[in-house]
Amino acid sequence: MNSRYAIFKNKKVLVTGDTGFKGSWLTYWLHLLGADVYGFALPPERDYDHFVMIGLEKRIHHYEGEIGEYSQIQDLMKRVQPEFVFHLAAQPLIRRSYREPKLTLDTNIGGTVNVLESVRLTPSVKVLVSITSDKCYRNKEWCWGYRENDELGGKDPYSASKAAAEIVYSAYHDSFFSGRPQFGAASVRAGNVIGGGDWSVDRIVPDCIRALQAGKPIELRNPHATRPWQHVLEPLSGYLLLASRMYNEPVQFRGSYNFGPDTREMHTVQDVARELISTWGTGEIKITRSDNDPPEAGLLHLNCDKAHHILGWYPRWDFRKTVEQTAYWYKAVKDGEDAHSVTRQQIIEYMEN
Repeated sequence: MNSRYAIFKNKKVLVTGDTGFKGSWLTYWLHLLGADVYGFALPPERDYDHFVMIGLEKRIHHYEGEIGEYSQIQDLMKRVQPEFVFHLAAQPLIRRSYREPKLTLDTNIGGTVNVLESVRLTPSVKVLVSITSDKCYRNKEWCWGYRENDELGGKDPYSASKAAAEIVYSAYHDSFFSGRPQFGAASVRAGNVIGGGDWSVDRIVPDCIRALQAGKPIELRNPHATRPWQHVLEPLSGYLLLASRMYNEPVQFRGSYNFGPDTREMHTVQDVARELISTWGTGEIKITRSDNDPPEAGLLHLNCDKAHHILGWYPRWDFRKTVEQTAYWYKAVKDGEDAHSVTRQQIIEYMEN
């Protein structure tokens, strides 16, 4: 395995949100690295979620719970006494946040408070990585990428919840964490991630794959919306690298970090659909707009200079490779390959790239 991640071997690592898309990939990657992994999350929503299909529950210590219930995460933290904590548990869907704003705000803000407070009271924790989103920035439709010190904010409940979670994190960092010289904490923001095993509703790749599998046209609401598409392994590699650096030099590497693709890799929703069709081998696109659709950002991307210069982190897969690997996962599993084997091979290939 890649030596840059050797620090995790035999370490106790707690991941909140391990049943989610990003969480399951991160948790399994940590398992491959030899970590003693503990996961905390709601039950998987579907029997074909990535968490279920790769048999992750049998490979780690998994605990079902609600991140909004402080006593649950506090009790688990006390029992496990982890050295690393990755906080990913969240309500991650923008369109759902319009339907269920209170749930989104309670989960994303209150859940973050519960994790931060539990970490504050658990001396065993040496590293905390709190994951939010690129949507935490107040989107002004700029043509340049947002930097870590740009204004936070959000017009929709999801974006507002992520901006608020960042403010809460900052308060905990300045009030409690910065005074602990052997403790490293960071908040991280990533662009739109894609990859195999994501079946969430109202996300471009799962929607495309469902259409392709059913032999139906891919329906796009906002074909020209531009996003910083990246394979799920890209930001996860950044989280792992940052955590490993903070373990050894916590004060030097603390802070907030963006993880996203090269600015030359910005592409539209329609570009993603076309590449998926190309790799899949069949399919067509249909543009469908509705006056009832909630508003969506047209342009949003990140400036990742800080991650480049301070961590030495750079994306490894370009847009075409990203979409090819994503489509391959779904197609291979559909054709009978073992989801665990496909996932394992993609992580190994990424580390060896």
